[in-house]
Amino acid sequence: MNPLQLLAIILLTPLVSAGVICLFLRRGGYWASAVSVVAAFVIMVLSFVFLIQWDGQTLTGSLTWLQLGQDYSFDLGFLFNHEAATMLAVVAFVGFWIHVFSVGYMDDDKDKGRFFGGLSIFMFSMLGIVLSDNLFMVFVFWELVGFSSYMLIAHYWDKDFAAAASKKAFIVNRIGDFGFLVGIAWAYHYYGTADISQITAQIASGQSGAVTGIGLLLMCGFIGKSAQFPLQVWLTDAMAGPTPVSALIHAATMVAAGIYFMVRVFFLLTPFALEWILWSGAIMTVFAGFCALGQNDIKKTLAYSTLAHLGYMATAIGLGFPGLAIMHMAMHACFKATLFLCSGSVIHACHHEQDMFKMGGLWKKMPVTFIAFLVATLSISAVPFTAGYYSKDTIIAGAWGKFAAGHGDAYAWAFGLTMLGALLTALYMGRMLFVVFFGKPNSEKASHAHESSPWMSVPLVVLGWVLSLGAGWFVYHWGWADGVMNALVPADVAQFMIEGYSHAAPGWEGAHHLFEESGAHWVEYLSIGCIIGGFLFTFFFYGRGPAQDRLQVKAPGLYHVFERHGWFDDIYDFYVTHIQQRFADFVAFIDTAVIGGLVVRGSGAVAGLVGMVSRSLHVGSIHGYVYWFIAGVLLFGAFALGLLR
Repeated sequence: MNPLQLLAIILLTPLVSAGVICLFLRRGGYWASAVSVVAAFVIMVLSFVFLIQWDGQTLTGSLTWLQLGQDYSFDLGFLFNHEAATMLAVVAFVGFWIHVFSVGYMDDDKDKGRFFGGLSIFMFSMLGIVLSDNLFMVFVFWELVGFSSYMLIAHYWDKDFAAAASKKAFIVNRIGDFGFLVGIAWAYHYYGTADISQITAQIASGQSGAVTGIGLLLMCGFIGKSAQFPLQVWLTDAMAGPTPVSALIHAATMVAAGIYFMVRVFFLLTPFALEWILWSGAIMTVFAGFCALGQNDIKKTLAYSTLAHLGYMATAIGLGFPGLAIMHMAMHACFKATLFLCSGSVIHACHHEQDMFKMGGLWKKMPVTFIAFLVATLSISAVPFTAGYYSKDTIIAGAWGKFAAGHGDAYAWAFGLTMLGALLTALYMGRMLFVVFFGKPNSEKASHAHESSPWMSVPLVVLGWVLSLGAGWFVYHWGWADGVMNALVPADVAQFMIEGYSHAAPGWEGAHHLFEESGAHWVEYLSIGCIIGGFLFTFFFYGRGPAQDRLQVKAPGLYHVFERHGWFDDIYDFYVTHIQQRFADFVAFIDTAVIGGLVVRGSGAVAGLVGMVSRSLHVGSIHGYVYWFIAGVLLFGAFALGLLR
């Protein structure tokens, strides 16, 4: 089969699944879940078949899917390279296991058909972003991802908070998308094409340089979709949706789309734009880390950890290592999907209780979930030889390497902020681990909790026990990476990652070599010290599973600062209510009173009066003519007598 045809089948399979569910199985319950899960399985199998056959060379081409006459056609263009390969593997593999988990989690939900139809549309939209070769096509799928998230976040539509959260996510993303669309239009105007390969070729040949404005406008889309400063306010509210949706958004689809796209158009980013991304990402690693320490909701804490790690990915892009950003995104997909699915398992077992301080003592009651959560916690904290260590620690080391190589003080700040972010990661993850799983149950719901069904626990074993621990080994020169131990995935699949990051794309190797040249191995020791220190502090502070946050008791002012996450929501509410609304009222007054009332209706009224008067001269009425004659005589008489001057 033609490779492009195979990619088209992978892309369209979830669309067919969504169509079948929406047309025939909206109330189909288990049949709808079966169709969606089978479609996700087909996508995963075909994706790995494609990756095994792929020779590592960039693949471009298009298929005509609609022909209008002989002159017009609509083509589906594909651009497949190393970052697309990694993203395809992540979306297909992680997406499938989230589908499996959803079967158990949504078991008692009466709207399963609508939910699984939404998951399939989400998969289709994300695959479209991964495979598209054209900026305009990317924008179409970009908006479909936004629509999918709106639909799934509002799954519990009869609850006010869910409806408000979905609207907030949709509106905030439109702000970023406006700049994103302007950037695409500017790129089309400047380069004469929206085809990513053609723009790349123009820049590579020196015919046309990148424009800082285009890069900054495209960055607006990334800021909105990946919930970066100052548009980060929607992500924690999006936790109103079902937990598998949170896992899909945070691990494999929506927020990852922003990072993936910035890597896709990395060639358009000038040094000035990269420095903006560097500062934005490094600051977010710290800001989100502090906010996570002030949340009692287990899902909101994880949401802030996602923001922090998106900051790490943005930092990698700002450092000039896009491959490293993709690598951390892949590692992050494994342990973050695990953490969200573990939280879903805990919430399901505690009868939809989400307050961490009403849990406690669950490690004995839910051993499978506990081990998965523990491994993912170690991985996100970058404990050596876990998945997160290979990417997160390399970003920190890469920042120091760039500074040591004399590239500027901004990299020293980036190093300091990301290192502080590492300490905060250990603090908020250790807090969550000890509060949820250690001590004694702090509520009746927690005391009766038990391990989840195999539909939910098997994905935890695959994503948590296996990949959160060993995913990083695929990109390191160990057994699996060299194809010696290929039991988990075929060696060819692992090999493309090695070749991609070692040779084709500037990523892990580049950052690692810079760090090696600096000779500052104390950086690694400091990173490990932050992890150990963070876990020890949280063990002594939260180790007994308290029923209330001890930070809230001992330092209520500081806790309140973290809890309100910088008062961004309050600032935006004030702006919308007192500034934007008043400006809108003023504009509405100008439109209604001045333009509509005086200009449009006023001129119409004058014309109507003149018409009424002139009509009376032509109606053939003797009385009318006599009146006008008398009025004329009086007027001329007045002039003659000097009464009117």
